[in-house]
Amino acid sequence: MFLNENLFIDFLSQRDILWTGINFSKAKLTKQGFDFPQDVLQYYFNGWNSSIINNQKKFDIRLSFQKPIMHYDLAMVTKMNKSTKASHLLTNVIAHQDILNETQVCSYVTENCTIESETPYALTFLVEYLDSIAKRASIWVVLYKTSTGEVALAEDFLLKPSGFGTNNYWGRTFYNLLFDIKTSAFIRWKNLVQGQIGNGQ
Repeated sequence: MFLNENLFIDFLSQRDILWTGINFSKAKLTKQGFDFPQDVLQYYFNGWNSSIINNQKKFDIRLSFQKPIMHYDLAMVTKMNKSTKASHLLTNVIAHQDILNETQVCSYVTENCTIESETPYALTFLVEYLDSIAKRASIWVVLYKTSTGEVALAEDFLLKPSGFGTNNYWGRTFYNLLFDIKTSAFIRWKNLVQGQIGNGQ
């Protein structure tokens, strides 16, 4: 996990959060379970992103991140997802060399994910892999400054899919991720910087 304490403390003082979407541009998907043409993969990517916007009571980013106001701008992530080719995404097995570390994630976001917005901090879910063989998803939660791309928080979550059909089966991981953040992770992040807040930093 990466945590920039000063930026995260500043984020805690804000009322707004900008949701930029689920980013698949660095993802690996096992061919078993995802051996689909490019347009079908894009259908799923767009569908999972749309679900969070269209079902905000179920996928409640505001509640998970304790913000009264959520804005969203999916244009950048939609463009990045669309340009990601199936040949890059699909693999037989999720191998060790495919695994991202926090330095790679932070560098990628800083270099590629700045966005013009009046909201100081943006949130994205950077999918690392969806592994149908291991029945496991790896998703990075990344919170960053919209103006500079500087990362305030990056943490990798391992999640189990469930349900029937590809859309519901993997869509459940995004619901579980927000639930985990709401019930435990956000409290843990706040506790990590609590001393600095108490000291007025």
